[in-house]
Order: sequence, then structure tokens, then C-alpha cells
Amino acid sequence: MKQFLILFLLTSSLYGQSEYPQDYFRAPLDIPIVLSGTFGELRSTHFHAGLDIKTQQREGLKVYAAALGYISRIKISHFGYGKAIYITHPNGYTTVYGHLQKFSKRLEDYIKQCQYDKESYEVEVFPHSEELLIEPDEVIAYSGNTGGSGGPHLHFEIRDNLERTMNPLLFGIEVEDSTAPYVTAVFAYPKDENAIINGKNERVPLRLIPQKTDDYAVEKIKAYGNIGFGVTSNDKQDLAPNNNGVSNIQTFFNGNKSLEIDFKRISFDESKHIKRLVDYEYYVRKRSKIQKLFIEKNNPLSIYKDAYDKGYVKIEDSTASVYKMRIRDYNGNESWVVIPVDGEFETIKKDSTTIDRSKQSLVYSNKMSTLTSGNYTVNFYENTLYDDTYVDFNVSSDTIFLGNDNVAMQKNFYINYDLSNYKKEHQDKLYIARFYGNYKKPYYVSTSRKGDVLTAKTKALGTYALSMDTVPPTITPTNFTDKKWISNYRYLKLKIDDELTGISKYRATVNGKWILMEYDYKKNTLIHDFSDNIVKDTKNELKIIVTDNVGNSSTFEATFFRK
Repeated sequence: MKQFLILFLLTSSLYGQSEYPQDYFRAPLDIPIVLSGTFGELRSTHFHAGLDIKTQQREGLKVYAAALGYISRIKISHFGYGKAIYITHPNGYTTVYGHLQKFSKRLEDYIKQCQYDKESYEVEVFPHSEELLIEPDEVIAYSGNTGGSGGPHLHFEIRDNLERTMNPLLFGIEVEDSTAPYVTAVFAYPKDENAIINGKNERVPLRLIPQKTDDYAVEKIKAYGNIGFGVTSNDKQDLAPNNNGVSNIQTFFNGNKSLEIDFKRISFDESKHIKRLVDYEYYVRKRSKIQKLFIEKNNPLSIYKDAYDKGYVKIEDSTASVYKMRIRDYNGNESWVVIPVDGEFETIKKDSTTIDRSKQSLVYSNKMSTLTSGNYTVNFYENTLYDDTYVDFNVSSDTIFLGNDNVAMQKNFYINYDLSNYKKEHQDKLYIARFYGNYKKPYYVSTSRKGDVLTAKTKALGTYALSMDTVPPTITPTNFTDKKWISNYRYLKLKIDDELTGISKYRATVNGKWILMEYDYKKNTLIHDFSDNIVKDTKNELKIIVTDNVGNSSTFEATFFRK
């Protein structure tokens, strides 16, 4: 141990945190690195923070420490990264390994002791620097599909000493990629009411013309005033069909650089502002992400470089200009998009249809706004929205209508309902539901109650309603029955479910002693591993209590026997 610490300190002194040290980190798997997700890739609410490495549609592959270090954090959660390990290295970087199936034996023993001590499956611990030292090439875990994973894979990150995520490919980890990014759509945007694009003052789709090379031409447009452009683009690596993210986008106007977007490093604090990069309204309607190649107000993203006039270009009357996009993946493969622009002033014919703003409510972006009607009060605190927004707001009985859900939000707003007209015995079963999708199915929204006021927090406008849940969760054994001998069983398995508000918590005991049960929300399963060696008696009384998000509880009891 002492020799290991000396080696760690020596390595730390030799490797101050330099710019992307090469050949320091090894790949975390010993199979070819094939990606289902790239760093900086556009997700629905955030930028992807690492690499999603395919595990050949299997679980249980050995996961190796990327370098010498110590485990600085272990987190197990039902959602997110599921089972995750964080290793801090002498050069100041931290590597992260997520969606793991299980840990190596010594780490598994360590974390299970923590779980039993806290009587909780979900735990987060921060071992001190000498507690769990990791050697180079040490097997630390096995790949899995835990947490919010949509299929077996390993999520791998590299973070700097400020907890900012970095593209792991910058550190010499290689992925086969000889294919240029591809473009599926291009758009032009007016900056203000004085800008004109093909006779319109609105977002305009442009006709994309693929060339025989990896490049694209765009049908000539007529424009006037300050305009910006947007692009929908993705990349594919050689060994996978996945539509992954690109690494870099540059724009040029008449040969001069206008803007660069570089996905090298993204902090967690700014990741939520992806809604300012993409056209959020278009994404909600079409489920397609347009990357806006201009910077609007209230955009704190650090991924921009060389932004001249915020990426907008000024088109004068009677001019001929050329706007270009250069789109690259990490391996340097690139595609160009060329847009010829003729400057031509046009008088826009005004639409005779006008919006009656008197029936809408203005919600400000830079100060608090409060909407009140019936039993509802809605609070938008300062900087909840990116832009001042008119909202169709009205209340009918216990249903509240808050316009469309295509408005981008920086943070939660709060829907409050006065419950004083409801009987006290009913108040605990009430919650606020959001009606979502084409069929307007109600979904539980995180709800709390203080006195007679029920409060839901959310980042989406739309339709909400007061709802009641009096139905307790269901608990069903799947591999045993009451009074059964299960001596040869490795696992005890049950299925739990709650139709309306979802599972909030659960607790399982055998003969009055707490037992660890892993909860997989994707399969609605609870599983106990008898190798924990907690269940030692022949006759065993199992008791499981499951509670939903409004407090309805169900209790399951059974007897089983083991030798």
C-alpha cells in the first residue's frame, strides 16, 4: 500500500494537468471501440457527456480502469447512470463508468456494506483518497444496462479538475471513422421583423442538393437584412449504423469566418441550455434537432468561438453573397454546405390574420410573472424563460391550460392549486398531472403539499389537471409462491407496478431484517441475490412494502424455505 501511494504521488507530480495527455488513458473495454453515442451529441434535454461504447449487445464484459488512480465516488441510482464508478487520477482528471451491471468483488463487497448500513439500494459514497486505490488495467466492474440506459453499453467520461466533461477522443482513444458527416436539412432565420428570406419573415426551409462528393449545395435564396442559418446534421462511424453527433461546425460569409461551434468540453451547469442551441419549437413538433448557427440572447453556452456579430450575416440590397458551413467529425472527415444568397429587398405582404394578444398573458424572461385564475396560481420566477412569451392561459374547473409545450425553459416554473375546498382525508391522494402526447394521457408531475396548497414543478407548458390516485401499487412474485422451498434459487424475484403516479419507495425484510433488493424500473422488477448471505434461516418470513408517489401503500407477505 505504501509503495502504491508513493507511485501515485510521483505520478501526480510528473503529470500536472496538461492539455489532453496522449497515451495516458487506456480504453475501458478490451473489445474494438464502437460507439452508439458521441461526446456532445444532442439529446432531448442535454448534451451527451461522454462516449456510449457498444458492448456487442451483451452485459458482463470486463470494464478496466483507464489509468492509475483512486475511486473518489460510487453512485447507485434507479435512473441516470445506474451503477457508476468515478476514478480520480494523478494528472487531475476523473474517469466515469456508467450503467454497470456489477462491480469487481472488492468494490461489490464495499458498496453492499454501504447499502446494508444505510438500508437503501440507492447510495452515493465518496471514499477518501487512500481507501480504494486502483492499479492500471485493473478490472473494476462489468458492463450492464442499469439506470436510464436504453440497451447494454458502457457510458465512459473524462472530466477535468473543474468537473467539466471532455471529449475522451482528445486523449488518444481511437474509433474507426472514415465517413464524413451528413446533412439532412438546412434553414434560414430572420433576426428581426425587418429581415426577409424568400419573401417571408419567418424560418424558411431551404432546398438541399447533395453533390457527388460529401458536400451539399443549396438552391439560391433571396434575402435582405440580418439573417442566420440552421442545420440538421449527424455523423456515422465505420462499424455502427447509429446517427451520432458531429464534432465541429464552422460558418463563413463571403470567405470570412462567422462562427464556430466546437464540442470539446461542456460543463454540467451549461448542458441544460442545449435548448438555446437547437430550435426547440421545431424539435417538439418534428422531433428533429436543428442546430442554430447564431447566438440569441440568454445563451450562456461556452461551445462558441470566433462569433462575429453573433453568427448573423447582413444581406444588402442588390448584392451577391455566399454562406458556407463546414461540418466535421472528430477524425477530421468533413462536409461543406454552400448557400448562394442574392440580396433583394421585398415588401412583405402582411398577413390579414392577427393574434388577439388581449386573450393571452405575457410572461417575462427577466422578472417574476404570476398568473392566477380559479384555484390555480402559476409562478414564473426570474430567468425561467429565455424570451418574453405570450401564453394562452385559462382555467376550466380543475384543468389548467398553459399554451403549447414548445416554449424552451431555463428552469422549472410552479403550478399551485388551492385545496381548501377538498376534504382533508382526500388531500393526500391528490396530485397534478400533465396531459401529454396525441392521446393526452395523464402523467404524474413531481408534486408536494404545504398546508392546503398543492405545488407541481415542471419545465413544460401545456395542459395540466388536478387528479386523484387512491389505487395502491401491485406486488406479484414471479419465481416463487407462498410456503415454497427455494433452496436452489440464486435470486428472489417480484414484479411491482403503479399505474397512475409511479413507485416512490419500497422496503423488504426477511424475518424482520432488511434485505437489499435491486429495483429495475424498466422491467418493474425487484430482485434479491441470496449470495448476500443475509438469509440464513430455514423458515423465512418475507415482507415487502411498496409506496407510490401520493402515499398509497401495498404490503406483500409470504413464507419461503431454504436449506
